[in-house]
Amino acid sequence: MERTTEKDSHYNNLEQMSVSDILKNINKEDRTVPDAVEKAIPQIEKLVTIVTEKMRNNGRLFYIGAGTSGRLGVVDASECPPTFGVPFDMVVGIIAGGDGAIRKAVEFAEDDTEQAWKDLSAYRINEKDVVVGIAASGTTPYVIGGLRKANEKHIATGCIVCNSGSPVAAEAKYPVEVITGPEFVTGSTRMKAGTAQKLVLNMLTTSVMIQLGRIKGNKMVDMQLTNNKLVDRGTRMVMNYTGLPEHEAAELLIKYGNVRKAVEVHMQAK
Repeated sequence: MERTTEKDSHYNNLEQMSVSDILKNINKEDRTVPDAVEKAIPQIEKLVTIVTEKMRNNGRLFYIGAGTSGRLGVVDASECPPTFGVPFDMVVGIIAGGDGAIRKAVEFAEDDTEQAWKDLSAYRINEKDVVVGIAASGTTPYVIGGLRKANEKHIATGCIVCNSGSPVAAEAKYPVEVITGPEFVTGSTRMKAGTAQKLVLNMLTTSVMIQLGRIKGNKMVDMQLTNNKLVDRGTRMVMNYTGLPEHEAAELLIKYGNVRKAVEVHMQAK
């Protein structure tokens, strides 16, 4: 397969550029990413649909990846509970090399074709679940092995890759291919490819959670109240839905723990 993510940058002699030119050229490349994602929306829609279907039947979403791709999966998974109020194990991010690899690269962890399934098995993964492999190159052995084994076990599989015709996409039943092309720094897929993957992950979990009723109107009514900013935001939301003054809305919110429950209790009491 031809890996466009590994092709030479459109720019050369980067060390001779002014800071201004470096920034402008990186930004010029970054502006192409949303267009690449837009082309993949039909594929993303299919993946969102199957994940929603599985989660409505108590299924979970697992991400597997290595390096930057793995870290992006971990970030997206870790943000779902505070944003949408879902259980911490409903969306799970697994990175090759274990949690230590989030901060420090683990040499050759991505080259083990057997380890992903071992990592997934620790969660008692089953046919109710979905496994999404994240790999900019589309060639990561860790991801290929995990998806292949999931397919053998009749578990739904998807992927997010940034090259066309990749082995990872060939294994995934619901592939998402966002073709971002050469990076500003040749081969540095933490740049455009990483941005594309982050955008798709945002679209995937946000769309699924909306379908699951975790958003009301355009508000995060199930968000966790983990800091003062979120308590203030939640208070304003309760005020908006109920017409209560600020101090009463805040008391109701703190008592019941989230916006949805506070509003429901107030409406029932009316």
